[in-house]
Amino acid sequence: MEYTGYLDFWFRDRPIVERVEPMVQLGLRRLDVWFWRQQPMAAIAAECRRLGAVLNSAFDDDMGNLTDPGDNELTLRTWNESLEMAVQHGVEHLFLFSNQVDLVNGAPWIRRLSSNYTPAEQYANCLRQTERILKLVEQTPVTIWVEALNEFHIKGGILVHNHDLAADWVRRFNHPKLRLVFDCYHQQRDGGNLIWGLEQYAGLYDAVHVGDVPTRQEPGTGEINFPNLHRKLRELKYAGYVGLEFYPSTTEAEALERVKALFPC
Repeated sequence: MEYTGYLDFWFRDRPIVERVEPMVQLGLRRLDVWFWRQQPMAAIAAECRRLGAVLNSAFDDDMGNLTDPGDNELTLRTWNESLEMAVQHGVEHLFLFSNQVDLVNGAPWIRRLSSNYTPAEQYANCLRQTERILKLVEQTPVTIWVEALNEFHIKGGILVHNHDLAADWVRRFNHPKLRLVFDCYHQQRDGGNLIWGLEQYAGLYDAVHVGDVPTRQEPGTGEINFPNLHRKLRELKYAGYVGLEFYPSTTEAEALERVKALFPC
């Protein structure tokens, strides 16, 4: 297992490019960033190259709803743009969500659909668009990561909001470039059953995110039993990434030491 660090969550007292070096100094050499269109990706990539780090993942905050036939042209265009960015800057993974999340008065809401589509119609369109996107991805070194987003604080009706449906999405394609991310924070918020989920979806996920609940801080600050989760992953012979997608409760160095103690790689 190997840690990956989120630039959006750590060292937030400085510009995002200046966060790369202290992350690397802590030993984190795989770095993730959220909304790539809002970030100076060329500068971040250059800093990563200078320090021997890798841009592990990113996602597009303007890719539209895969669930909405009215957004089909938008989603294909923006995925072309995302893949071009990823190839240019060496981003290895791009996240795929079923719906577009927008900030409305500072709160996350799902972008309204263009018509009153049923859940079955939405999922069918999501699968059709995924097939088209995969044809684009196959021409690049990039891998797609599917993630379920919880409905506890993301309002407005996201279709893929639990890991069971996300796993179905990945299984239907059985494609090496379409993989699952098991996010402990989102899974616990939506339905719990973390150990059951790790067992059921074993072999589908390449990354496990370890933000605790309810505050999305490091393991040991909330209700999730991370030592048991770590034990289960060892039992399953998991060898993927451990995403530190959380806000440190004190300093970044102290948070990382707590992770290492409770969820060692």
